[in-house]
Amino acid sequence: MNSDMIRECILKQVQQRGPDKSICPSEVARSLGGETWRSLMPLVREVGADLAKSGAIVVTQKGVPVDPQTAKGPIRFQQARTWGN
Repeated sequence: MNSDMIRECILKQVQQRGPDKSICPSEVARSLGGETWRSLMPLVREVGADLAKSGAIVVTQKGVPVDPQTAKGPIRFQQARTWGN
Protein backbone atom coordinates (compact mmCIF):
# COMPACT_ATOMS: atom_id res chain seq x y z
CA MET A 1 0.00 0.00 0.00
CA ASN A 2 1.34 3.41 -0.89
CA SER A 3 0.41 7.04 -0.34
CA ASP A 4 -0.81 7.54 -3.91
CA MET A 5 -3.34 4.72 -3.58
CA ILE A 6 -4.58 6.15 -0.29
CA ARG A 7 -4.77 9.67 -1.75
CA GLU A 8 -6.87 8.43 -4.68
CA CYS A 9 -9.17 6.49 -2.37
CA ILE A 10 -9.72 9.47 -0.04
CA LEU A 11 -10.49 11.81 -2.92
CA LYS A 12 -12.83 9.30 -4.56
CA GLN A 13 -14.72 8.61 -1.34
CA VAL A 14 -15.21 12.26 -0.35
CA GLN A 15 -16.39 13.05 -3.88
CA GLN A 16 -18.85 10.16 -3.82
CA ARG A 17 -20.16 11.21 -0.42
CA GLY A 18 -20.78 14.77 -1.60
CA PRO A 19 -19.92 18.25 -0.35
CA ASP A 20 -22.18 18.25 2.71
CA LYS A 21 -21.08 14.90 4.13
CA SER A 22 -17.85 13.42 5.40
CA ILE A 23 -16.07 10.10 5.60
CA CYS A 24 -14.21 8.44 8.41
CA PRO A 25 -10.55 7.66 7.71
CA SER A 26 -11.32 4.08 8.76
CA GLU A 27 -13.59 3.75 5.71
CA VAL A 28 -10.56 4.36 3.52
CA ALA A 29 -8.38 2.00 5.53
CA ARG A 30 -11.03 -0.73 5.49
CA SER A 31 -11.57 -0.47 1.74
CA LEU A 32 -7.84 -0.78 1.06
CA GLY A 33 -6.57 -2.96 3.87
CA GLY A 34 -9.16 -5.64 4.42
CA GLU A 35 -8.65 -7.39 7.73
CA THR A 36 -5.40 -5.53 8.40
CA TRP A 37 -6.99 -2.09 7.96
CA ARG A 38 -5.98 -0.85 11.40
CA SER A 39 -2.32 -0.89 10.44
CA LEU A 40 -3.11 1.60 7.65
CA MET A 41 -4.74 4.19 9.90
CA PRO A 42 -1.59 6.24 10.66
CA LEU A 43 -0.77 6.49 6.95
CA VAL A 44 -4.38 7.32 6.03
CA ARG A 45 -4.40 10.14 8.59
CA GLU A 46 -1.02 11.37 7.32
CA VAL A 47 -2.16 11.41 3.68
CA GLY A 48 -5.40 13.11 4.77
CA ALA A 49 -3.37 15.79 6.54
CA ASP A 50 -1.35 16.36 3.37
CA LEU A 51 -4.54 16.67 1.32
CA ALA A 52 -5.94 19.15 3.84
CA LYS A 53 -2.74 21.17 3.75
CA SER A 54 -3.03 21.41 -0.05
CA GLY A 55 -6.69 22.44 0.23
CA ALA A 56 -8.09 19.33 -1.48
CA ILE A 57 -10.10 18.25 1.59
CA VAL A 58 -11.09 19.57 5.01
CA VAL A 59 -10.43 17.62 8.19
CA THR A 60 -13.16 17.99 10.81
CA GLN A 61 -13.99 16.96 14.35
CA LYS A 62 -17.62 17.17 15.40
CA GLY A 63 -18.30 19.11 12.20
CA VAL A 64 -15.70 21.79 12.90
CA PRO A 65 -12.53 22.15 10.79
CA VAL A 66 -9.41 21.18 12.73
CA ASP A 67 -5.69 20.98 12.16
CA PRO A 68 -5.09 17.29 11.41
CA GLN A 69 -1.55 17.52 12.79
CA THR A 70 -2.76 18.41 16.28
CA ALA A 71 -6.23 16.83 16.38
CA LYS A 72 -6.62 14.08 18.95
CA GLY A 73 -9.27 11.43 18.63
CA PRO A 74 -11.72 10.77 15.79
CA ILE A 75 -11.51 12.96 12.72
CA ARG A 76 -13.42 13.01 9.44
CA PHE A 77 -12.54 13.98 5.88
CA GLN A 78 -14.78 16.21 3.81
CA GLN A 79 -14.66 17.70 0.33
CA ALA A 80 -13.20 21.18 0.33
CA ARG A 81 -15.76 23.82 -0.52
CA THR A 82 -15.20 26.54 -3.04
CA TRP A 83 -16.52 30.08 -2.68
CA GLY A 84 -20.10 30.37 -3.82
CA ASN A 85 -21.02 26.77 -3.00
